[in-house]
Amino acid sequence: MPMLKKDKIELVNKLREEVKHYKTVGVMPINAIPDRLLQKVRNSLRSDTKIVFARKNLLLKTIESDPNLSKLSQFIDKNSVLVLSNKDPVELYNELKSNKLKLAAKPNQIAPSDIVIEAGETSIPPGQGVTDLKAAGIDVQIQKGKVIIAKSKVLVPKGGKITLAVSKALRMLDIFPFEVAPELTGAVYNNILFTKEVFSITRESVVNDIAVAFKRAYNLTIEAGYVTEYNVEALIRKAYLSAFGLGLSANIYEPEIVEKLLAKAVAEALNIKLSANIE
Repeated sequence: MPMLKKDKIELVNKLREEVKHYKTVGVMPINAIPDRLLQKVRNSLRSDTKIVFARKNLLLKTIESDPNLSKLSQFIDKNSVLVLSNKDPVELYNELKSNKLKLAAKPNQIAPSDIVIEAGETSIPPGQGVTDLKAAGIDVQIQKGKVIIAKSKVLVPKGGKITLAVSKALRMLDIFPFEVAPELTGAVYNNILFTKEVFSITRESVVNDIAVAFKRAYNLTIEAGYVTEYNVEALIRKAYLSAFGLGLSANIYEPEIVEKLLAKAVAEALNIKLSANIE
């Protein structure tokens, strides 16, 4: 039953007051989220987080009255909800995304990664199932009354289209190549807009970026001979080896290389002897 105008106004006013009591206001699309996963997410949320369901125009009216929250309007479509929370946006994003669900493949979908069929025994009984597996291009045999996949193979490469026969075979083998998880597309926290690009920055990626930057900086200081607390031992070792090599090539008689110079002289003398056929 359609909402009356006064009910819509009452709801928007209520939501405008409600968002003021939360530190984070985010937008989450739900068009690709199965109902059972959405229900799981709602049940897992604590009292400091709430999901608000309403029509697009009502959500827009709710946030557009606040100059800071109005930044979220670009993320709202007809299948979006507001997520209100007292967590910081990154923590909230990770909590929501941790609720993942494996999905079966459908015909004409594109494989997100290589779909591999492993060799081995299956729980499929002999019969029509064998025919269906073979139709999908799977090498199937019957051994001692059991259906066996004879060889492992990449059934669908990454980026390949999934056929009707393949999707049916994957369901039979309990292989679910797709994964869905709820995630924020945008959020406002302390008047700062967080986008999906920011949410994708993880602790691991930051640590890796720092490690790569440090290695590049380290190599640069070594090449430039710029001394730091991190490279001083390496530069001393490099200087020592350079001096050592110079001493050998220039025949500079220093205590640390005199044995090497004598060995070098003996080797040169032997070469002269051999080349001159001296007995």
